[in-house]
Amino acid sequence: MRKSLLLSTILASLAAFLLVGGTLLIIDPGAPKHEAIKTGGLAGGAIVALYALWLNDRRRKVEEARQELESQRIDHDRSRVADERFARAVELLGHDAAQVRVGAMHALAGLAKSRPEDYKQTVLDILCAYLRRPFRHEKDDEPTEIELEVRLTSQRLIEDLLPRRDQENAPRYDLNLTKAHLEFMDLSYRQVGDLYLRVAHFEESNSFHHMLIHGHFYVTEATANGRFQVQHTEIRGKAWFSRFKSTGTALFTDTKFGGETKFAGSEWADVKADGCTFAVDPELPEAWRN
Repeated sequence: MRKSLLLSTILASLAAFLLVGGTLLIIDPGAPKHEAIKTGGLAGGAIVALYALWLNDRRRKVEEARQELESQRIDHDRSRVADERFARAVELLGHDAAQVRVGAMHALAGLAKSRPEDYKQTVLDILCAYLRRPFRHEKDDEPTEIELEVRLTSQRLIEDLLPRRDQENAPRYDLNLTKAHLEFMDLSYRQVGDLYLRVAHFEESNSFHHMLIHGHFYVTEATANGRFQVQHTEIRGKAWFSRFKSTGTALFTDTKFGGETKFAGSEWADVKADGCTFAVDPELPEAWRN
């Protein structure tokens, strides 16, 4: 096809040369012949130039299409490798060796950071699911102490993957820590979508202060045996603490409750709730009124 177009262009250029040059000589026989030849040459050259421009544009489009295909192939290969790493890391979370499970968690966190739109919420779900595994902390028991270190790694990675509170237009990630055993969980100065802590068990000190919770905060039927810190936090959705039992100090100072708030059946040993604001009138437990 390209050869036929080239031949057609040459013939058209020659025809234009003869037509323009001949027409000028016929119209003005007295005109210098070299001027007629020059004008005819310009007409023929213009056709050749148009062909060259078309050919260059065609080559450019072919090159762009080739580059696009190459980019798609590279993205496909990267996605395939990432999916394989993800599947392998998830599989290793069930490994007997604690250091292997820790390595798997860091591998998942790395994927979440490099491809957040594909993996971050999924990785957060997996890390939360690990913390929901049955666990009973026996003091001075080496196997449980080792497992605790793995769980603390999961907690730290969850914190690291969440956007900071002051980050504008940050994506919202949900955390489901229902029935989780948490020690020294620290989500302070972070923001989330929904935060579920139903039937969770808190040991030592757990920090949810200075947070921005865009959605709901459910802590129903949870138990806290240490400090439970939710001060200076803004909760825009529902905040339910029904049947929550706290044997330590609970801090809610200057917390903003933007939705329906429930404390039905909750028990509090020591509460500090100065400066709390409620968008909807809550039914406060006796410990909060004193």
